[in-house]
Amino acid sequence: MEKRRILIVDNNDELRASLEQVLRELGHEVVATGDRNEALAREDLDEFDLIISDLTEDEHSGVQLLSEIKRKRLLIPVVVSSDEAQHPGVVKAFKMGAANFLRLPYNKDELRDIVEKTLAYKLRFVDDLKILPYVREKIEFELPSDVSLMNGVLQYLTERVAKLGLIKPERSNLFVALDEAFVNAVKHGNRNDPTKLVRITAELSTNEARFTVEDEGEGFNVQDIPDPRDPSNLFKASGRGVLLIYNIMDEVKYNERGNRLTMVKRPEDSLETDLIEALTPDETDQAQKK
Repeated sequence: MEKRRILIVDNNDELRASLEQVLRELGHEVVATGDRNEALAREDLDEFDLIISDLTEDEHSGVQLLSEIKRKRLLIPVVVSSDEAQHPGVVKAFKMGAANFLRLPYNKDELRDIVEKTLAYKLRFVDDLKILPYVREKIEFELPSDVSLMNGVLQYLTERVAKLGLIKPERSNLFVALDEAFVNAVKHGNRNDPTKLVRITAELSTNEARFTVEDEGEGFNVQDIPDPRDPSNLFKASGRGVLLIYNIMDEVKYNERGNRLTMVKRPEDSLETDLIEALTPDETDQAQKK
């Protein structure tokens, strides 16, 4: 991966130094500070490719940086770090647009994977707003059970979602939910059997992004895993991916068999949302013209 500029905000001197060392060893340019106000006041804040911030004992203080990044409309993915005791803050951070989270103490391999995955999906708003209200796009994949194929699928889908302009992958954590759904389908649904397929369907518009992930496994009962909507289950190995999906997406539904997952993500309120709504023809006017 090419060299990227990363800002670390962590008030623990030892953890901050450890994280800085690992990221420098990975070849990135790193700036580290223990002061959130100092970080937010930087004139070059918008030049960073990634921010990694700790969650303090006060969960509200822990998401202060995320709130300011959102308020300033900066397209910088933020990864939060926390221990198990801070799970309410982690859930709140995800709701506010955190790209991912690192568990303490840091695991070097997990850190590398999360940083590379997050940086890979930093995308920009591209398309002309005037045509977006008329776009309806359906994409279908039929793939063998091979997790190595998912990066290409994620890249393609998040680019298409980003081009619609309303759902921004770098803010909505969309790629995290899609990745978890695909990995679950391959590993738990099809049991890594390469002869079994995973089918992914994406139906995209400016109103919502609807994704269906279906495997050819025996299925499962979602009631058999820890409640994915309970934040206290965030650090449990069983059902962690389902928990992330439930907290990232606006609507989640499994079929009765448990081998088909439907996820819906709707746009957040933003300047682009207001502009597109203003450009969208009124349904009543359209009906009168028919």
